[in-house]
Amino acid sequence: MTPYKHGMHCQIVDCTIRDGGLVNNWDFSTEFVQDLYESLNDAGVEYMEIGYKNSPKLLKSDGSEGPWRFLNDDFLRKVIPEKKRTKLSALVDIGRVDEADVLPRSESMLDLIRVACYARDTEKAVELVKLFHERGYETTINIMALSNVMDNELNEALALINDSPVDYVYVVDSYGSLDPDDFRYLIEKFRRTLKAGKKLGVHTHNNLQLAFANTLTAAQMGVELLDASVYGMGRAAGNTPTELLLAKLNKPEYNVRPVLGMIEKHMLKLREKEEWGYLIPDMVTGMLDEHPRSAMGWRASEKRDRFTEFYDKMTTPETFHK
Repeated sequence: MTPYKHGMHCQIVDCTIRDGGLVNNWDFSTEFVQDLYESLNDAGVEYMEIGYKNSPKLLKSDGSEGPWRFLNDDFLRKVIPEKKRTKLSALVDIGRVDEADVLPRSESMLDLIRVACYARDTEKAVELVKLFHERGYETTINIMALSNVMDNELNEALALINDSPVDYVYVVDSYGSLDPDDFRYLIEKFRRTLKAGKKLGVHTHNNLQLAFANTLTAAQMGVELLDASVYGMGRAAGNTPTELLLAKLNKPEYNVRPVLGMIEKHMLKLREKEEWGYLIPDMVTGMLDEHPRSAMGWRASEKRDRFTEFYDKMTTPETFHK
């Protein structure tokens, strides 16, 4: 038995609003978000990622998105008038955040700011992390699409991160194409390369039905932050279900019952309107280590259930387009 077998070192970051918002354009009601916060707090979940802290000006918003796409601190104070044990997190993307929009932590509802970047933009991510760190936040750098990153490029990215004040560095399976052996390799590499004191996190997608297995592998290897979402709600194939981690990790403060109530009250109805989770087109893109946008587009078309045609298109495009 490994010393990390029972996951006592782990903390859950629930991404239902942020990643799940990619499914429904962040169209969550205030009641939904308040009920989610209460259920996560009662369940013992350590962090709730309540949306993005990106700038609508930099993203040229058309105003159709829900408020969780561009978080405002005054709005958050109205939504969560009493912050409890569960901390609040937001994610920013390189080139899409206005530094002036991020208040010092002492004036903000947020506790953790996570910076998402591709390996080639790590230097820019480090600069943002320095700023957020100076303003008092816990910070992460989430290196996306690691399955497509060459080893030398990853080495360069980790070297830059080593000299930053970032608290957590994330292994992100953006395309849902990695398996537990891949996660073991990457986690060992991150541990070997990063300085002592840098902690790790993982973010998984369920294209190949491996999100939960990959997350448990990471937990058993000592990874501290585990991303998840209630009922697995997330872009395309979705994420590791929060309720599964609450049920499996043997932390005495975890209680799955409140999250089951959230699913019963809100998620079942939402699942009737919106589509996420394991689907064959997402499986195909995961198998091929491709971005899920093509699968999402296929599911939005009249050919949505013509799986063999999608497979042929993805695997033999030169034949398909003749």
